[in-house]
Amino acid sequence: MKKTLLAAAVVACSAFTAVAQQKAATEIVENQFTIVKEVPITSIKDQANSGTCWSYSAIAFLESEALRMGKPAVDLAEMHAVAQAYKDQGEKYVRMHGKLNFSQGGSFYDVLHTLKHHGVVPQETMEGLNYGTKKNMHSEIADGAEGFLKAIITNPNGKLSSAWKKAYDAIIDSYLGTAPESFTYEGKTYTPKSFAQYLGLNADDYVSLTSYTHHPFYTPFILEIEDNWRWEVSYNLPIAELMETMEYAINNGYPIAWGSDVSEIGFTRDGIGVLADVEGIEAKGSDQDRWVGLSRGEKQAEIMRMVNSADCPEIEPTQEYRQKGYDEYSLTDDHGMLIYGMAKNQNGRPFFMVKNSWGETGKHKGIWYVSRNFVAGKTMNIVLHKKALPAAIAKKLGIRQ
Repeated sequence: MKKTLLAAAVVACSAFTAVAQQKAATEIVENQFTIVKEVPITSIKDQANSGTCWSYSAIAFLESEALRMGKPAVDLAEMHAVAQAYKDQGEKYVRMHGKLNFSQGGSFYDVLHTLKHHGVVPQETMEGLNYGTKKNMHSEIADGAEGFLKAIITNPNGKLSSAWKKAYDAIIDSYLGTAPESFTYEGKTYTPKSFAQYLGLNADDYVSLTSYTHHPFYTPFILEIEDNWRWEVSYNLPIAELMETMEYAINNGYPIAWGSDVSEIGFTRDGIGVLADVEGIEAKGSDQDRWVGLSRGEKQAEIMRMVNSADCPEIEPTQEYRQKGYDEYSLTDDHGMLIYGMAKNQNGRPFFMVKNSWGETGKHKGIWYVSRNFVAGKTMNIVLHKKALPAAIAKKLGIRQ
């Protein structure tokens, strides 16, 4: 009787130990961040149901630039740039006989082009919600506009009418509103261009940088992505110098408009972005009975748990890694955001601080912490002030500061 009880106790104890070990093995320590450097930003915005992250991120960038130059916080109208981009894109689409990408997407240069030729306006003067909703919903706008343009370029008359452009622009104005020729802001009257001047914003002060090997380094080239329908150029740097530039910019008080690929498993919807080494995560658990016994869905959940941990295994991205991703479509132009700071977690791992445009969502209320490895591996391009370039790199690019 005593021997049986002892054996049972040993079995129970062993089972308890196994459960405890399994629990310990699956526990994670979440990231705890310490801010190293940050530059001022304005409030978090929500692009809602629209593919206009390029405008929200570039406008957030300009708002931070105004703060950097000592101006008061201002809420600029994203839809001012979006409306102009729709109009310009529509005209180019017709000139190209429909052989041009037409979508809700765009690039940082769409905002800079609007800034240069049409200025900027406060949010209150052009909210862009003339179609009965409280938040952006652009599917009808984009699909309707494209349908109109397709009808124009397939016109059986054999030539374009003199009315199509005016009619097309009227569609955009009906949805997003007409850009004001002048407005009053805090008791003073401005035009969109004079308001940009008041804020100290000059489109010619900004440059786009990228990092790929299919074009020579230290030269500009047209970045081959669908949403770069204006065919604007980016300067090409080795990835080490691109990262050096980004860190130099933040450390010297300059914000960065950041285009990236957020379709990766390591870019969560809860404020974390890491270049997760999925094979490494699987190998880390492969010698444990708990991992072998998991279903595919359970393994996926375990990977996501590791992604959120402070010691998540990461890929060390190289220039070749970036190029392969670009060539194979695994590094694509997905999303525009604002990089405004740097931080480190409790293990000393470096992260960039990112302002997103998905509203105050996630653990950090609209802010993402994205690892340096992720930024190095998944950056499509960045835009920043030319004075944010290290002098030696500016010289290599032939950019006068």
